[in-house]
Amino acid sequence: MERNDIRIALLQMEGTNCEKESYYAFREMGVQPEYVHLKKLEAGKTNIFDFHGIFIPGGFSAGDYIRAGAIFAARLKAAVMKDLIKYIEEGHPVVGICNGFQVLIELGVLPALNGISDEPEAALAANDSNRFECRQTLVEHEGNSKLTENIPVGKISMIPSAHAEGKLIFRNEEYAAEADKYAVFRYVDYNGNLASYPWNPNGSYNNIAGISNPEGNVLGMMPHPERAFHKWQNMEWKRGDGREVFEGIIKYIEKKW
Repeated sequence: MERNDIRIALLQMEGTNCEKESYYAFREMGVQPEYVHLKKLEAGKTNIFDFHGIFIPGGFSAGDYIRAGAIFAARLKAAVMKDLIKYIEEGHPVVGICNGFQVLIELGVLPALNGISDEPEAALAANDSNRFECRQTLVEHEGNSKLTENIPVGKISMIPSAHAEGKLIFRNEEYAAEADKYAVFRYVDYNGNLASYPWNPNGSYNNIAGISNPEGNVLGMMPHPERAFHKWQNMEWKRGDGREVFEGIIKYIEKKW
């Protein structure tokens, strides 16, 4: 498949605010991103199977009322959940960044250790600092996702985080230990060690910054790769580590189709 034939749906609703950076990141990679408002799905005007991948960007969907991502997830579930389950089971990539990660957790498609759940089996709770954290974060790649196979295992990337509810927790310790096997990124310090605040900006379980489903085609992460796509977005103008995340998604699609 040629890159310019690849179509990516950027889902959005009221409060989404990172779709433009994500759009231009995908465009620079040579694919065809398209904004898809939730209302189009609800009205049946857009079919998710017209796209090779789904990307849910960050922001504050519905003002993060009730809890972050909950309203977006509830409306998405009502509109296309049956199709979304089939979409994932067929191996299509589904990625959620920050608020998008919160949506995927609320939908029950992550961690989905025993298949997609009707109810959330994890949560992204309020940061331990009890405040919005906007800072550069270092994350080490552990693998465990088909969407990041282009990133060397053990590589430490600098990708910024910006969230108030990013603390990944699970329903019990046993479930947490099993889900931990599918961690894709972990917060680390400059030496690559798991470390507490401020390296881990939220107190997430075992420093998990991103996680996959067991099949490897659904990825959620709190740091924002679209804000680390270009070198000039880095404070030292030396690295654009977020580009590899977008590259991995596209390479997966190219390989699969």
